[in-house]
Amino acid sequence: MDKRFYTIGMAGHIDHGKTTLTKALTNVDTDRLKEEKEREISIEPGFASLYEDDQIQISVVDVPGHERFIRQMIAGVAGIDLVVLVVAADEGVMPQTKEHLEILSFLGITSGIIALTKIDRVEKELHELAREEITEELFGTVFEGAPIVLVDSLSGKGVEEIKTLIIRTIEKAETTRIQGDFRLPIDQVFTVKGQGTVVRGTVYEGMVEEGEALYVLPSGFETRARQIQVHLKEANTANGGQRAAINLSSLAKNQIKRGDVLVKSPHFTVTKTVDVTLHLVQDLQYEVKQRMTVKVHTGTAEVMGRIVFFDRNDVITTEEEIYCQLRLEEPIVTKRNDRFIIRRPTPHETIGGGEIIDPNGAKYKFGKETISKLKAKREGTAEERLIRVLQNWKVGSREEILQKTSLSSEELDLVLCREDWITFSGTKITHSSLVSELHTYISKKLEDFHNKESMKYGINKAELIQTLQPGWNKEMIEYVLSRGMEWKQEGPTISQKNFTPHVPPQWKKRSDNSLLSLKKSGRKVESIDVYLDKEGIPKDLQSAFIHFYREQKMIVGLEGTVFWHREVFDDALKTLIDQTKETFSIGEAKEILGLSRKYVIPFLESLDKRGLTLRDGGERRWKT
Repeated sequence: MDKRFYTIGMAGHIDHGKTTLTKALTNVDTDRLKEEKEREISIEPGFASLYEDDQIQISVVDVPGHERFIRQMIAGVAGIDLVVLVVAADEGVMPQTKEHLEILSFLGITSGIIALTKIDRVEKELHELAREEITEELFGTVFEGAPIVLVDSLSGKGVEEIKTLIIRTIEKAETTRIQGDFRLPIDQVFTVKGQGTVVRGTVYEGMVEEGEALYVLPSGFETRARQIQVHLKEANTANGGQRAAINLSSLAKNQIKRGDVLVKSPHFTVTKTVDVTLHLVQDLQYEVKQRMTVKVHTGTAEVMGRIVFFDRNDVITTEEEIYCQLRLEEPIVTKRNDRFIIRRPTPHETIGGGEIIDPNGAKYKFGKETISKLKAKREGTAEERLIRVLQNWKVGSREEILQKTSLSSEELDLVLCREDWITFSGTKITHSSLVSELHTYISKKLEDFHNKESMKYGINKAELIQTLQPGWNKEMIEYVLSRGMEWKQEGPTISQKNFTPHVPPQWKKRSDNSLLSLKKSGRKVESIDVYLDKEGIPKDLQSAFIHFYREQKMIVGLEGTVFWHREVFDDALKTLIDQTKETFSIGEAKEILGLSRKYVIPFLESLDKRGLTLRDGGERRWKT
C-alpha cells in the first residue's frame, strides 16, 4: 500500500490554546515569529509533524485565531484533511469560533474533533456542563456530533487521548491527494544564504521529485526543484498532503509571491473569471449587492473582485446555494471543485464561500437559462464535461483539455479508455460523435458542390478546409478526410466517390449540339464561343463549359479560343503520322492536312507541348 500523507488543522478563537495544544502534541512551538512571541498570538500559520509510521504521516497546522489575521487562517486550513476545533472550557464558543466554523464548512472540511481545553481552569463539576454547552452550540454546524475530548495542554491531561483519536480518525480517512497533477499553493517565500529562493506550502495534490522541472503560475516562470524538505528533513519527493519547502533554481525572491502556485504542468487554468456556487453565512450584517466588490480567498491567494448574480440583484439571507460568478482584478490559478471564501473588504465580514464549478467562466445573460447552464456544468460527469468543452472546440490537445476541463490526468485517462474517444496525430483528442458529425458535414458540402458545379471533378481540398473553418480544427478536418470511404481525392481535388462530372441536364442538349457543330467544322474552326453562342449558352457559363470539355478530353486547345474536337485532332495526328517520315517540315504538314499556317502552326506546337514531336531547326522530329 502506498504511504498516505495528511494535514490536520488547529482552529479556534484567539487565546483558546491552539498553539499550546500543538506544542503538547508535537513538542514543536509553532509561534516562530518574534512578533508572535511578543504579542502572544499567531500571525502566520505554524506547522509541525504529529505522527508517522510506515503507512501514514500526519502534520499539524496551527492557524491564527485573531480576526485581523483571518486571511492567514484561510490560507492555513486550505488543504487540510481534519480539523481540531479548540474551545477553551472557561470561555466556550466565541464569535471567532463560529466564524472559523463557517469558513471550515465553506472550504468543504467536515471531519473534526473538538478539543475542550484549559479544563484545569474550570471546576470538575462544570466539565460536563461545558461539554453540553459546546454540543448545543455546534448543533446544525459541520461539527455536529464530533467527538469532544477534555484537554489541559499544560498538565498533559487528555493530550495522549486526543492524539490517539486523531491517528485513528486519520487511519480511516481516504485521500486522493497522491493522485492528480502536482500543485502546491505557496504561502511563504524566503531566501537561504548560499541556496537561493525557497517556497513553502502544503502540497494540494500529486507528487514532485527533486530535480524536476516546475512552473510558477500565474506568472509562468520556469524553474526546477533543486532541493526538497518535508518538515525540515531532506527528502527526494514531496507528496499530496505533506508540508514541503522547495528550493527553486533560477528565480529571485521578488519573482514569486504568496498566492502563487507551483506546478509541474502548465495546463492549470490561470483565470480572472470563475463560475461558482456560493453559500452565505447565516448572520450577515450587510446586504450583498450585484457586482459588489469582494475579497476572494482560494488556496493561498487573496485577490479583489466583483460578485455577479444571474437570478437576483441583492441578497442578505438564504439557505440555498447561489449559482453566480466571480470576476477578479488579478489572475488566480484554480480548477473545478476548488473551494473559496469571499469577504467584505470594509467593514470586514465573511460573506460566504463555496465551490468553483468552472474556472473558465464566460459572460452570460441574466436569467434562468444561465442558472440552468451553471447547474448542468456542476452536475456533469468527467466525460460530460469533456464533451461539453469539445462541443465548442471539436478537438484539443491533452494539455488544452486538461486546462479547459480541470480534469486530472488520471480522470482524463479513464475517460479516454472508452471506445467512443479518439486520439490522433499523437496528442489530439476528440469524440467519435464529433467525427461522425464532421463526416456528415463534409459529405453534405461535397453534395452541394456537385449539385452547383456538376461539370467540375470536385472541390479543391484547400478551399474545402477553408470553408469548414473556423468551426472545425484543420487537423481534425485532415484526419476525417483521410478516413472517408465515400469520397476520393485526385491531386488537390476531392469529390464523392460515385460522382462523375456532367453537364447540367437543362444544358445537355445545347452542349451536345455545340460539340457536334465543332466536330462538323473539322480542322478549320471558328472561336469556340461562336459555337456556344449559337446554341444560346450564356456568356457567364461558357468558361465552365470549355473547362469541362477540356477536363473530359472532348476538345483539344490549339491557341487562344481555338479548339478542335477530340476526334478531329486524333484524325489529324494519325494522318500526319501515316504520311510523314522520321522528320517533316511545316510545308509538308500543310500539304498533308490541307491547312494554312493559321491552323497548322498551332497544331504542330500542341504536338510539341504533348511531347509527340521535337523541333529540329526548320523541321520536326517524331519522338519514339
